[in-house]
Amino acid sequence: MIKDKFNEMLALPNDSKQKTIFVALAACLVCSVLVSFAAVALKPMQEANKAFDKKRNILQIAGLMEEGKSVDELFKQIEPRVVNVETGEYVDDVDAATYDQRKASNDPAQNVLISADNDIAGIKRRAKYASVYLVKDGDAVKSYILPIKGYGLWSTLYGFIALEADAKTVVGLGYYEHAETPGLGGEVDNPGWKAKWIGKQVYGPDNQVMIDVVKGAVDPASKTAIYEVDGLSGATLTSVGVENMLHYWLGEQGFTTYLNKVRATGGES
Repeated sequence: MIKDKFNEMLALPNDSKQKTIFVALAACLVCSVLVSFAAVALKPMQEANKAFDKKRNILQIAGLMEEGKSVDELFKQIEPRVVNVETGEYVDDVDAATYDQRKASNDPAQNVLISADNDIAGIKRRAKYASVYLVKDGDAVKSYILPIKGYGLWSTLYGFIALEADAKTVVGLGYYEHAETPGLGGEVDNPGWKAKWIGKQVYGPDNQVMIDVVKGAVDPASKTAIYEVDGLSGATLTSVGVENMLHYWLGEQGFTTYLNKVRATGGES
């Protein structure tokens, strides 16, 4: 019956409205089936590429990328862990290799609402658990890589900050996703600007977050220069966004409790 109806429609004149609508609907159906099939078939490849890109970004920010070396091989020196942000303790009943913090931050069962007074990063909610990455040399921790995110001018910026074993000194900072203006806020991707973060101190003498993105250039003679990084020229709001997200994630609402614990225990929370 369906075949007869199909043949009947094809037999109609080409200028028939019925045939035109039929052909258009048939084309839409075929295209939707092909798109759905492609999405399902390509999903494993997309997930693998996503995981690979994440590893590559982590290695780059930690200063561990080596030309000619395999990303997977280099990543063996990094131990993923999951941390309870509130307590600063490691969560051992969650698979750190597959835990998706970004997905958890959008799940009401796995996130917490941030009050307006505390939401300086403009993210509204954060996951209860966070992924952290430990760069290991045998049993010793060489550095900690922490995820950060926050709102800039046009978009939420997603990235990582790497700290030395003292959990205070910056090894590197970088973003793997954002939609800031190229040439302005998009300069967060500029290697020259990212290099300015290396060696900066996050915390002051009283363990308060001191890292700042200043307007203009840092005065090398200033007593606070060790905590300061040059602002992005023509991108004040993006610069403020970077500073705010660092103060959030490295402060009491973020990783302070965890970092205090690892400093006190020499690497184990």
